[in-house]
Amino acid sequence: MRCLAVATGLVSISVGAWASGEKGAAEPVKKLSPAATSIAKPSYKPPLRGAPSGRVGGGTRGASERESFSLLVLAPDHLGYTVTEQPCLYWYISRATTFSVELTVIERNAVKPLLEKVIPSPSSGGVQGVCLADHGVKLKKNVAYKWFVTLVADAQQRSKDILAGGIVSYVDPSPALSDKLSAAGEAGSAAAYAEEGVWYDAVAAVSRRIAAAPGNAELRRARGALLEQVGLKEIAEHDLR
Repeated sequence: MRCLAVATGLVSISVGAWASGEKGAAEPVKKLSPAATSIAKPSYKPPLRGAPSGRVGGGTRGASERESFSLLVLAPDHLGYTVTEQPCLYWYISRATTFSVELTVIERNAVKPLLEKVIPSPSSGGVQGVCLADHGVKLKKNVAYKWFVTLVADAQQRSKDILAGGIVSYVDPSPALSDKLSAAGEAGSAAAYAEEGVWYDAVAAVSRRIAAAPGNAELRRARGALLEQVGLKEIAEHDLR
């Protein structure tokens, strides 16, 4: 594995472990039963504690097919929190590509990845993801992990790689979050996580519901609104189409 001199995040995943919210994307992990169409609008409140910078990459580059495309992670521009030791992580590729995909998860100051996999190229564009539970991977509490997605344009010239990543940390839920989740139910869980600054679980909560009901415009609008709050306008626009 090559070292990166940036504060990027790393995620790894194996074939068939995708948790996708997009029709025609790679094989989904587990789909929920179709849920009610209503959802409380998430309003993300970033954590106040000091943390290392987060999101990296997200550039658009020309592909061999003479088309440009974007690779972006659904991560904030600061360290994002989860209250589960096996979170789901999501990213966005604007269209299908023949480039191979590498996903990695690594402790911030470690050399050996916690998880590193090469997975099939996506057959369509959109939001895709992986749940670490499907790989037996567990995060340590209060440790920053980098996770990133890499598209390998040329295995012989890795300088052409297209990369995007973020940082995630597993923390204890606040008493307020526990109370809100108890009262919120499925329709309000994404909003409860967002209000308490738990980014990754907010995204996962709404993305799981989209996977169960991919044609539900209200769910997509809710995720799009959440993404806009951290500057991920392109992905938000994709959801709002």
